[in-house]
Amino acid sequence: MYNKTDISKLAQLNDLAKKPNQAFHSWNAAVFKEGALTTKLKETIAIASATVTGCPYCIEIHTEAAKKAGVTKEEAVEAIFVATALKAGSAFAHGANSLRAYDEATGEGLYEKSYFAETGALQKLAPEAFKTFIQFSNEAVAEGVLTIKEKEIIAVAIAHITGCPYCIELHVANAKAQNVTKEELAETIFVASALKAGSAFAHSINVLNAY
Repeated sequence: MYNKTDISKLAQLNDLAKKPNQAFHSWNAAVFKEGALTTKLKETIAIASATVTGCPYCIEIHTEAAKKAGVTKEEAVEAIFVATALKAGSAFAHGANSLRAYDEATGEGLYEKSYFAETGALQKLAPEAFKTFIQFSNEAVAEGVLTIKEKEIIAVAIAHITGCPYCIELHVANAKAQNVTKEELAETIFVASALKAGSAFAHSINVLNAY
């Protein structure tokens, strides 16, 4: 169902829906242009983001672009581990909501900043899993070939893709502590947006094949 050669079929979209297709490409090009963030870092974010959206076409396209931008295999792997930790973190953080639902907590608010503290109950309910999860999460965002700042930027992008409000809150605060500017934050959000949209765009290949 997924072949490298099928990527060329995306050219058909220009014939089938020229204006939106061209607008998408103009937007995507603007997102990956060097700005507050380097193209190299943007492509590093893109690799991590593509592993979260699960789009094989995006993984192929952005890994190639990342290599051209100078991203090393070690940097790519560290970015993937940040993405892995954030995807696990989203499920972990939403455990607060699961516990509240189980306990039939009162109130109409489904997401409140204060609810995140309830994840502490998981330490008592599953101590070994909790301990090793925290160890993994901390290691994933620790300084390596990528800096802590770069990792927190990647974490913000992934948090936007998973849609976890607790993760967004936490990692934006962490990123700010690493002196990430609002301009860098904005560009990070757009890379995440482009990858999320790009997954839908690229999967048009499967629609064309099915049709």
